Amino acid sequence: MINSEGSSGPVAQVFRGTFIHSTPQTALQVLEDALLGVDSAGKIAFIGKGENVLELSQKFGFNPSEVIKLAQHEFFMPGLIDTHIHASQYSYAGTALDMPLLKWLNTYTFPVESHFKDLEFARKVYTQVVKRTLRNGTTTACYFATIHTDASLLLGQIANDFGQRALVGKVCMDRNDSVEHYRETLQESVDETHRFIKELLNKKYPLVKPVVTPRFAPSCTEALLKQLGTIAKNNNLHIQSHISENIDELELVKNLFPDSETYTDVYHKFNLLTDKTIMAHGCHLSDKELTVFRETGTSLSHCPNSNFSLCSGILDARNVLNHKVKLGLGTDVAGGYSSSILDAVRRALDASKVLTIQNPEYQTLTFEEVFRLATLGGSQVLSLDDKIGNFEVGKDFDALRVNVAARGGPIDLVQCEAPKILLEKFLNLGDDRNIVEVFVAGRKVVPCADQTVE
Repeated sequence: MINSEGSSGPVAQVFRGTFIHSTPQTALQVLEDALLGVDSAGKIAFIGKGENVLELSQKFGFNPSEVIKLAQHEFFMPGLIDTHIHASQYSYAGTALDMPLLKWLNTYTFPVESHFKDLEFARKVYTQVVKRTLRNGTTTACYFATIHTDASLLLGQIANDFGQRALVGKVCMDRNDSVEHYRETLQESVDETHRFIKELLNKKYPLVKPVVTPRFAPSCTEALLKQLGTIAKNNNLHIQSHISENIDELELVKNLFPDSETYTDVYHKFNLLTDKTIMAHGCHLSDKELTVFRETGTSLSHCPNSNFSLCSGILDARNVLNHKVKLGLGTDVAGGYSSSILDAVRRALDASKVLTIQNPEYQTLTFEEVFRLATLGGSQVLSLDDKIGNFEVGKDFDALRVNVAARGGPIDLVQCEAPKILLEKFLNLGDDRNIVEVFVAGRKVVPCADQTVE
């Protein structure tokens, strides 16, 4: 992995210490006493051995005395990637977890989301969620907003202003009988989706892009799903939605779409399953449906906190991986009560262990594998693995500087531990107090002074 061939641009900063990441072949790779250079465009210019600092300084034109050295209990890891989060639900995260999915949506979610027509309310919530997720180490987030175009555009602006990499989706739903004032007509949904895409792309934000977002099949007519599939194809855009989250939802889909053999078939019929599609949950997908996911390149976002909290089901992540379907982690705020991907790591391990309890022959996920899901796996899910996900030369430097022994933090170290043990402790015990710095495309975004979002 160590590679000293890289960008020809000027090196802006060089770090020396331990770097931990994943590759497609190796769930966990530890590079001790490594040098990593970041160029002025925020890309990784080189990776080399610390002992070769003088040679590398001459080759890449940096001053060895200006190299930033990590402390004993520190390491760099790739930024965490949240492949499924509802920014608009952040205000009630940690509450309202006493109902199954469909009742939960009608009782809590739709009434709250309807408030986002008020841009000041939207500004307050979206500023909080972007700041919080960045502090939690989420360098890339795939956001659901609401049906409100201007508020969704505001979320994109806020993510850009704070330096977070983001996919932002204006929610589309032309079928909702439970909350009369929270739905669109078919034409409104199509027209506003076009406006949202055009206006967000015209902003030319370097790290924020639109994603076509049918909420889920039950809230969309066939006509709308067909139009959204066409819009995504014509604009070469990402698509995000939900699938097979709970049993009642499956029955509802069967009743609403009697001509479709499966839930997957509903989306497939309207060209919504592509190599840039992210489907959340998938707890009850059949092997046949997973084969369609693999053949179309469609990804799954594993949201274990939400699946437990709403009693939806347990995704068999091992089976997904065995089917060679792209898999990452999502917080699914507020169905999931935590906005931290560290929590998703822990709940994903819990889910795998529950399946092992049920079947002792089950192959439990390792923490190394789940670390990969939280980083490189997430980048693959979002079709951004050519840009982010690990420390390969030429990729953007999206990274967390972690101090396992941070003063006042949640981890106590009794003795000197190897980097792999430090990572495991951070994944199981750590929180934002251990995240000393967060970088997105080479820019330090945490800590940073509060910014006023215009």
